[in-house]
Amino acid sequence: MGVSHASTMHNPAKLFLSLRALGAPAVVVSLAIQGIFRGLKDTKTPLLYSGLGNISAVALLPFFVYSLNLGLNGAALATIASQYLGMFLLLWSLSKRAVLLPPRIEELDFVGYIKSGGMLLGRTLSVLITMTLATAMAARQGTVAMAAHQICLQVWLAVSLLSDALAVSAQALIASSFAKLDYEKVKEVTYYVLKTGVFVGAVLALLLFASFSRLAELFSKDPAVLQIVGSGVLFVSASQPINALAFIFDGLHFGVSDFSYSASSMITVGAISSLFLLYAPKVFGLAGVWAGLALFMGLRMTAGFWRLSSSAGPWWFLHQKEPTYKLHSSTC
Repeated sequence: MGVSHASTMHNPAKLFLSLRALGAPAVVVSLAIQGIFRGLKDTKTPLLYSGLGNISAVALLPFFVYSLNLGLNGAALATIASQYLGMFLLLWSLSKRAVLLPPRIEELDFVGYIKSGGMLLGRTLSVLITMTLATAMAARQGTVAMAAHQICLQVWLAVSLLSDALAVSAQALIASSFAKLDYEKVKEVTYYVLKTGVFVGAVLALLLFASFSRLAELFSKDPAVLQIVGSGVLFVSASQPINALAFIFDGLHFGVSDFSYSASSMITVGAISSLFLLYAPKVFGLAGVWAGLALFMGLRMTAGFWRLSSSAGPWWFLHQKEPTYKLHSSTC
């Protein structure tokens, strides 16, 4: 990550990451179950139980960190506990609607998931590598700069993921209509969610630009940290419309099962952004890190727009003048 052994961040960060790794199984299982509920067009259940898990974290964090005086390790343990609580709640809810294990283990069919799952694994690794590299380059700027970067990053991600709700809804609606060959409905949902994404992104950008300085004070009172955070307000706010469209395009790709393009484009985007992140921070400092992350999201949005603009891919029906491709019940 670029943090030297002599740094005051090294040992606490190492122990924190080691503890947080224990929560990885819970996160993976929870994400898989959330995907199942999305396929069932049920977004309320994962919202409810994931929300309960997050609320438990809000209660456990101050207890572990301050009451038990565990500090940073307490933050890791509280997060792990909340992650497993959310996972067990999701498992319990899913078990009431489906048989989680078949009568015989040999009936488990993994072959159909290997191809799509393998491609999406590459996509996920690309995102992970890019974000990790950004954090590593920020860490090399020093303790104060790293603290400011984490504040900007957490706000940036949290607000950006509000737009992900649009992507999830679009994915479920489009997948259902696409399977029925109802391309007119797919087109309607696609255009609607894209316009909504632009509007939501613009609103979030304005709200963040107006309130970010006060919001940052919830994370730190250090004047040096807040001064650097203030310089990142444009990155956090102005990128919100881009982030919204990038997430929505991901949902659209998944809705039409365009996993191959989603994975290959993300790997390409990640490679370009990573190269930028390797060099830009050396010249521009923390601003280079933020520019690299903005480039990452901008290229994701561009790749999504290009795919929808192409008549050769699964979005060919968007370019048809006459809707003769839709199947009607009278002709079946």
